[in-house]
Amino acid sequence: MNCFLYNSSVGKKLVMSISGCALVLFIIFHMSMNLTALFSAEAYNMICELLGANWYALVGTAGLAALVVVHFVYALILSINNYRARGAQRYAVETKEPGVSWASKNMLVLGVIVLVGLLLHLSHFWAKMQLVEILGGHESEVGGQMIAATDGAALIQYTFSKWYNVVLYLIWFVALWFHLSHGVWSMFQTAGFANDTWYPRLKCLANIVSTLIFLGFAAVVVVFFIKAQCGCC
Repeated sequence: MNCFLYNSSVGKKLVMSISGCALVLFIIFHMSMNLTALFSAEAYNMICELLGANWYALVGTAGLAALVVVHFVYALILSINNYRARGAQRYAVETKEPGVSWASKNMLVLGVIVLVGLLLHLSHFWAKMQLVEILGGHESEVGGQMIAATDGAALIQYTFSKWYNVVLYLIWFVALWFHLSHGVWSMFQTAGFANDTWYPRLKCLANIVSTLIFLGFAAVVVVFFIKAQCGCC
């Protein structure tokens, strides 16, 4: 099984699909959690406290980190293998292939942008919340003042009051939309659902899932930015 998952192209794609599916489920959960902040700071902070340095949250965080590493490493391996397999063909003039989306031909680039955005997100939130608790602290300095490591609502409020953070996060969300719009469909394709009947349905489903995720994350960023400009926070 280990040889199949590493040496076979189908095996690598299967690993990509399984890890990608798990990450998509987490992204949906994270997006839903963030939407809570639009309606109740107290409810959002209660969730943040539950997902602090508790043992189950730490196990989940370690598992997610492993999934991200596996997904990215296998994507890199597949991209290198595909590049080598094309050989001299990669120097030929490219023509637009019917049915091949821009996202499908640029998944590695999109993945790198998504990864950079993830690192930015970790520096803005995880490093000031769960990591602080892991290190034995209870507060972190944000904008010249100390806030509780479980006060995620205040952290969202401060982070998205800065226009440059809003721009960076929206770029990240756009890259995530493109990545997911192909990735979700590709995940089902690898599982064997890509036939003439299911192909258009799965493409539609992938676009719906990607759009809902984009709108959910973007709504939080934009609404908190508008509130900051209006002095509503």
